[in-house]
Amino acid sequence: MDYYKLLGVEKTASPEEIKKAYRKLALKHHPDRNKGNKEAEEQFKKISEAYAVLSDKEKRQQFDTVGSAGFQQRYSQEDIFRNADLGDILREFGINFGGGRAAFRSAGGGFEEMFRQPGAGSFRQQQQVKGNDLSLELPITLNEVLTGAEKTISLGRGSAAEKVSVKIPAGIESGKKLRISGKGSPSPMGGPPGDLYLLIRVEPHPTFSRDGSHLSMDLQIPYSSAVFGAEVDVPTLEGKQLKVKVPSGCQPQAKLRLRKHGLPDSLGGARGDLLVKILVAVPKVLSDEQKTQVEKLKESGL
Repeated sequence: MDYYKLLGVEKTASPEEIKKAYRKLALKHHPDRNKGNKEAEEQFKKISEAYAVLSDKEKRQQFDTVGSAGFQQRYSQEDIFRNADLGDILREFGINFGGGRAAFRSAGGGFEEMFRQPGAGSFRQQQQVKGNDLSLELPITLNEVLTGAEKTISLGRGSAAEKVSVKIPAGIESGKKLRISGKGSPSPMGGPPGDLYLLIRVEPHPTFSRDGSHLSMDLQIPYSSAVFGAEVDVPTLEGKQLKVKVPSGCQPQAKLRLRKHGLPDSLGGARGDLLVKILVAVPKVLSDEQKTQVEKLKESGL
């Protein structure tokens, strides 16, 4: 679904142009002005969804970045209409919402309920009941966050299991949901099935920790390397070894920043950085010669 085409605006359209386009189309297709016209009702739903996305800066940026398919996978209907107060626009023209007036309030996706529930304003006609949505947790690795992945999950369907393929976008974070349309529970009344929501859980990595699109790791170096400086090997998430210079006089807990060796951001943009925290290794056991040398360093004030 191309939200720009639905509203008849260019991708460069300003917020005011988008609002103006929605206002015009909503007045044309609103069910109160098209009694019993199913096509108008469906069009009204679509343009309202388009405006809910394009009028929100963050959602619009996501849509522009990942496209329609990727956006629909990441955002549920509740997410799309959350904080969207479409009624303010139409109330300017005195349209009567009847029992559906409260559904236009901005709290938590109430607008979506007007589209689903009978008995709201012009939408009193009986509608097919959609099946329940299902939620599953989907664990993924940090490497899959780096590159994106395609995973196959098994859904129990009576005596047989259905295999469903799902694309994991690069840069996704724990707690995000992916939606697979029509893979929820079947409707008990002949309506469409519900949707499947996959809750992403990124598993811990033995070497790297994550902070948004940045990665961090600890690297131990000998005391002499901290004093004199050294060239050390630093692993990356891809499995490479980078040659990195530690400056002389490097202090414990100092961080070296390796640019663009982190993760892609959630919008699929540039990669973050790898932050290497320097830990100075203190040996637990010293030879007699090493003890003598350390004693001399101690006497010299080091």
